[in-house]
Amino acid sequence: MLLCRMILTDTHTHLYYETDSIKLTELMQRSLDNEVSRLFLPNVDSKSIPLVFGLAEQYPQYCFPMLGLHPCDVKEDFKEELAFIYTEVKNRKIYAIGEIGIDLYWDKTTLSIQQQAFRTQIAWAKQMNLPIVIHCREAFDEIFEILDESKDDKLRGIFHCFTGDAVQAEKVIGLGFYLGIGGVLTYKNSGLDKVVQNISLEHLVLETDSPYLTPVPYRGKQNESSYLIHVAQKLADLKQIPIEKVAEITTRNSEMIFGI
Repeated sequence: MLLCRMILTDTHTHLYYETDSIKLTELMQRSLDNEVSRLFLPNVDSKSIPLVFGLAEQYPQYCFPMLGLHPCDVKEDFKEELAFIYTEVKNRKIYAIGEIGIDLYWDKTTLSIQQQAFRTQIAWAKQMNLPIVIHCREAFDEIFEILDESKDDKLRGIFHCFTGDAVQAEKVIGLGFYLGIGGVLTYKNSGLDKVVQNISLEHLVLETDSPYLTPVPYRGKQNESSYLIHVAQKLADLKQIPIEKVAEITTRNSEMIFGI
């Protein structure tokens, strides 16, 4: 009898930031060796688009591109950036609009244009029948104000890097979105473990956000998609189920979101 291999899905990785071809090949190989064989790649701005598609074209069976304008890259020229990215959205095969959203951690003065950019890209997603992947940092209420006004049967996606509380989690789930769970789950004092413990796996997907938010036991080093296995194992331990079951359900959730 043939044994089925476990399939882990990294729903959010910037692995393409590694521009050394040898190191990038090694990153991909380590990922595949750890059963992380589905990688979704969000760009951040117009300049990162060639990097995303370069990796996706190199590994078409494993890497799947997404496009959007990251809220931290919403600057004075954001309308020009959006126009360029929208042209790419129309002419490329992508699987989500992302990462998009609002970030008030670094710069609160750009809130107004971040809101404009977020609304515009939600409209793209609906027009293209694509999910959105949301970046939310110190902006939960601001994001939900826009999501509530945009709510319809086409609005769907992932709250990337969810680190909120139980009330926020229920709000996200109530809107039909999935929670993207990454390395923060493994941090001793994050509190995310207590939140996630009470949430069904049916509402969760896994991610690394590499090269950021590296999980234990590699915290302090650069993150990579191969480390997703540590997030999956932590979730399995919390739920007291085999890691294979975590992989099965979270990958199935990703298939429902991205259509692949």
